[in-house]
Amino acid sequence: MKKILIVLTNTNQYGNYKEKTGLWLGEATEFINFLKNTDIKFEFTFISPKGGKVPVDPRSLKFASEEDIKLYKDKWFVDKALTNSLKPSDIKDEEYDCIYFTGGHGVMWDFTNNKEIHDIALKIYEKNKIVSSVCHGIAGLLYLKDKNNKFIIESRNITGFTTTEEILSGKYRKVPFLNKKIAIKNNANFKSKRFYKPYALKDGNLITGQNPFSVIKVAKLVYENI
Repeated sequence: MKKILIVLTNTNQYGNYKEKTGLWLGEATEFINFLKNTDIKFEFTFISPKGGKVPVDPRSLKFASEEDIKLYKDKWFVDKALTNSLKPSDIKDEEYDCIYFTGGHGVMWDFTNNKEIHDIALKIYEKNKIVSSVCHGIAGLLYLKDKNNKFIIESRNITGFTTTEEILSGKYRKVPFLNKKIAIKNNANFKSKRFYKPYALKDGNLITGQNPFSVIKVAKLVYENI
């Protein structure tokens, strides 16, 4: 049995803008559905910065597959992920083989400086277990520092939602920062492919994916390295 800790957002709008955001549904459901269909038995635990309710970005439902919607309506997922996600204080980091930061624009407000979640991720990282993200989920790694006060992304190859993709999404002026800009500022080697194309990469025990179309590639890398 391999245990994965999936991190979700509690943020439901773009800062002071009233436009709704939240979890990009497929970044949780595609990841789970892929791993559930492998030869490894996985157990998934869901946390969010505040615990409790996790909003779903309404736009993500338009891109959801039949399988995504089936899981979205599943009682287990509704209860454990969307309604009663755990708080970081509920978690024992030593139980987990991987932490996975999902995206959706909401994470840019509540993943970046959450000390409790950073502490959990760092302990998993220091045990050489997998720390992973997709799309805006990279926000959970951008400011994560080790015990020597060094960014764990420094000199590492990582990816996340790009500036070009932010412009194309129409959210460029609504987000609090740009992933690529912060990654470079914190001395990461930020890599990317063509906008909205699947792309993921592994550097040591860090696994990152560029955009919502990269979930399966991230899941495959997790499966191959867990």
